[in-house]
Amino acid sequence: MTGRACRVAVTVVLAGAVGACGTVSERRDEVRDAAVAFEKAVADGAYGRMCTALAPGTVEELEQSAGSPCAKALSEESLASGGAVRVVDVYGNQARAVLATDTLFLSRFAAGWKVVAAGCSPRPEQPYQCRVKGG
Repeated sequence: MTGRACRVAVTVVLAGAVGACGTVSERRDEVRDAAVAFEKAVADGAYGRMCTALAPGTVEELEQSAGSPCAKALSEESLASGGAVRVVDVYGNQARAVLATDTLFLSRFAAGWKVVAAGCSPRPEQPYQCRVKGG
Protein backbone atom coordinates (compact mmCIF):
# COMPACT_ATOMS: atom_id res chain seq x y z
CA MET A 1 0.00 0.00 0.00
CA THR A 2 1.39 3.41 -0.89
CA GLY A 3 1.83 6.15 1.71
CA ARG A 4 -1.17 8.07 0.40
CA ALA A 5 -3.39 4.97 0.24
CA CYS A 6 -2.34 4.05 3.78
CA ARG A 7 -3.19 7.56 5.08
CA VAL A 8 -6.59 7.40 3.37
CA ALA A 9 -7.30 3.96 4.88
CA VAL A 10 -6.29 5.15 8.36
CA THR A 11 -8.41 8.28 7.98
CA VAL A 12 -11.45 6.20 6.97
CA VAL A 13 -10.96 3.82 9.92
CA LEU A 14 -10.54 6.69 12.39
CA ALA A 15 -13.55 8.52 11.00
CA GLY A 16 -15.64 5.38 11.40
CA ALA A 17 -14.45 4.89 14.98
CA VAL A 18 -15.19 8.49 15.93
CA GLY A 19 -18.56 8.39 14.17
CA ALA A 20 -19.55 5.25 16.08
CA CYS A 21 -19.32 7.21 19.33
CA GLY A 22 -21.96 9.70 18.23
CA THR A 23 -22.00 13.42 18.70
CA VAL A 24 -22.13 14.97 22.15
CA SER A 25 -25.75 15.89 21.48
CA GLU A 26 -26.60 12.29 20.50
CA ARG A 27 -24.85 10.92 23.60
CA ARG A 28 -26.71 13.43 25.80
CA ASP A 29 -30.01 12.28 24.28
CA GLU A 30 -29.07 8.63 24.86
CA VAL A 31 -28.18 9.35 28.51
CA ARG A 32 -31.41 11.31 28.98
CA ASP A 33 -33.39 8.38 27.52
CA ALA A 34 -31.63 5.89 29.81
CA ALA A 35 -32.23 8.10 32.85
CA VAL A 36 -35.92 8.57 31.97
CA ALA A 37 -36.35 4.79 31.49
CA PHE A 38 -34.71 4.09 34.86
CA GLU A 39 -36.84 6.72 36.60
CA LYS A 40 -40.02 5.35 34.99
CA ALA A 41 -39.10 1.90 36.32
CA VAL A 42 -38.55 3.40 39.80
CA ALA A 43 -41.90 5.22 39.66
CA ASP A 44 -43.63 2.01 38.53
CA GLY A 45 -41.90 -0.13 41.19
CA ALA A 46 -40.65 -2.30 38.30
CA TYR A 47 -37.58 -3.76 40.00
CA GLY A 48 -36.76 -6.11 37.13
CA ARG A 49 -36.62 -3.16 34.69
CA MET A 50 -34.53 -1.23 37.20
CA CYS A 51 -32.05 -4.13 37.39
CA THR A 52 -31.84 -4.28 33.58
CA ALA A 53 -31.01 -0.55 33.53
CA LEU A 54 -28.17 -0.96 36.06
CA ALA A 55 -24.53 -1.52 35.12
CA PRO A 56 -23.28 -5.09 35.69
CA GLY A 57 -20.91 -4.02 38.49
CA THR A 58 -23.73 -2.17 40.23
CA VAL A 59 -25.97 -5.24 40.11
CA GLU A 60 -23.13 -7.36 41.49
CA GLU A 61 -22.37 -4.92 44.32
CA LEU A 62 -26.06 -4.59 45.20
CA GLU A 63 -26.60 -8.35 45.29
CA GLN A 64 -23.46 -8.99 47.35
CA SER A 65 -24.21 -6.31 49.95
CA ALA A 66 -27.88 -7.28 50.27
CA GLY A 67 -27.32 -11.03 50.04
CA SER A 68 -30.30 -11.29 47.70
CA PRO A 69 -31.11 -11.00 43.98
CA CYS A 70 -31.11 -7.53 42.43
CA ALA A 71 -34.90 -7.04 42.30
CA LYS A 72 -35.35 -7.97 45.97
CA ALA A 73 -32.38 -5.83 47.01
CA LEU A 74 -33.81 -2.83 45.14
CA SER A 75 -37.23 -3.32 46.74
CA GLU A 76 -35.53 -2.98 50.11
CA GLU A 77 -33.77 0.25 49.08
CA SER A 78 -37.08 2.08 48.60
CA LEU A 79 -35.69 4.44 45.97
CA ALA A 80 -38.01 7.33 45.25
CA SER A 81 -38.49 8.61 41.73
CA GLY A 82 -36.18 11.55 41.06
CA GLY A 83 -38.58 13.34 38.75
CA ALA A 84 -37.76 15.09 35.49
CA VAL A 85 -34.24 15.19 34.06
CA ARG A 86 -32.92 18.75 34.44
CA VAL A 87 -29.29 18.51 33.27
CA VAL A 88 -27.19 15.89 31.48
CA ASP A 89 -23.39 16.07 31.45
CA VAL A 90 -21.44 13.63 29.26
CA TYR A 91 -17.72 13.01 29.64
CA GLY A 92 -16.63 10.38 27.12
CA ASN A 93 -18.19 7.11 28.29
CA GLN A 94 -19.32 8.56 31.64
CA ALA A 95 -22.33 10.75 32.34
CA ARG A 96 -24.31 12.45 35.07
CA ALA A 97 -28.05 13.05 34.90
CA VAL A 98 -29.34 15.60 37.42
CA LEU A 99 -33.02 15.13 38.10
CA ALA A 100 -35.45 17.21 40.14
CA THR A 101 -34.66 15.31 43.37
CA ASP A 102 -31.94 12.79 42.46
CA THR A 103 -28.71 12.44 40.54
CA LEU A 104 -27.80 9.38 38.46
CA PHE A 105 -24.34 8.45 37.22
CA LEU A 106 -24.16 6.37 34.04
CA SER A 107 -21.54 4.61 31.92
CA ARG A 108 -21.71 3.48 28.32
CA PHE A 109 -21.50 -0.27 27.68
CA ALA A 110 -21.92 -2.33 24.51
CA ALA A 111 -25.61 -2.66 25.44
CA GLY A 112 -25.98 1.12 25.84
CA TRP A 113 -25.94 3.54 28.76
CA LYS A 114 -26.38 1.88 32.16
CA VAL A 115 -26.90 3.41 35.61
CA VAL A 116 -23.79 3.01 37.76
CA ALA A 117 -25.16 4.89 40.78
CA ALA A 118 -28.62 6.13 41.81
CA GLY A 119 -30.20 7.82 44.76
CA CYS A 120 -27.25 10.22 44.86
CA SER A 121 -27.14 13.43 46.87
CA PRO A 122 -24.40 16.05 46.67
CA ARG A 123 -22.35 16.80 49.78
CA PRO A 124 -20.32 19.98 50.23
CA GLU A 125 -16.70 19.40 49.18
CA GLN A 126 -17.13 15.60 49.20
CA PRO A 127 -18.18 12.95 46.69
CA TYR A 128 -21.88 12.33 46.20
CA GLN A 129 -23.57 10.00 48.68
CA CYS A 130 -25.37 7.27 46.67
CA ARG A 131 -27.83 4.68 47.96
CA VAL A 132 -27.25 2.32 45.01
CA LYS A 133 -23.76 2.12 43.52
CA GLY A 134 -21.28 -0.20 41.89
CA GLY A 135 -17.87 -1.17 43.16
